[in-house]
Amino acid sequence: MVEGDGRAGWPQGAPYDRIIATCSVLEIPAAWLEQSAPGAVIVAPFGTEYGGEQIVRLIVNDDRSRAVGTFTGGSAFMRLRQQRTERPLFEEYLHGVPWPADGVKSTTTLSPWDTGEWFQQFVIGLGVPGAFWRAERYDNGAYTLWIYSRDKRSWASADYEHGRTEYEVYQSGPRNLWDEVEAAYRWWDDQGRPGFDRFGLTVTPDGHTVWLDSPDNPVPTRD
Repeated sequence: MVEGDGRAGWPQGAPYDRIIATCSVLEIPAAWLEQSAPGAVIVAPFGTEYGGEQIVRLIVNDDRSRAVGTFTGGSAFMRLRQQRTERPLFEEYLHGVPWPADGVKSTTTLSPWDTGEWFQQFVIGLGVPGAFWRAERYDNGAYTLWIYSRDKRSWASADYEHGRTEYEVYQSGPRNLWDEVEAAYRWWDDQGRPGFDRFGLTVTPDGHTVWLDSPDNPVPTRD
């Protein structure tokens, strides 16, 4: 057994034919690709900062410059410690001004409830990077969905109440976060609500691209 930082792999034993992670990641560490043999398989729970997580199975190409593969099913693993992101408290967004501060009011026909399933969170997270959510729940089953940008510059709220068809929204900051969430959800809906089996991931030393059906069809992002 070897103890250490899993992000760094274990170069003494490389190259590896198989790398299996039992913690979720926001990105595949570069060392895992570097220490893989040509044709190696990397299996890892891959999540988004917004929420949701799926198992991805990647195959490393011959020169180890990239790994490409598809998602195989849902998962819920603890996040790799070094990839856990800061989640500031609500008060840090209002800067001492009472709610709704400078929030701009609007309405939406998309129910906040419809955005909350595990897979929907994954899809939204693909399209809305650098954002996370919390829920403020009330006794009657109603709740407020709060969406925040990690940089503490933008926030949004959407109020859910059972039986309604229109929902009140407030947004503040350079990013209209509810609009971004809704756009990501509508994109997924327009594609026929594809499941995990139609999504895939390409990993290179320069970054990650999640795609639908083909590596030539990346999921659109909004930030």
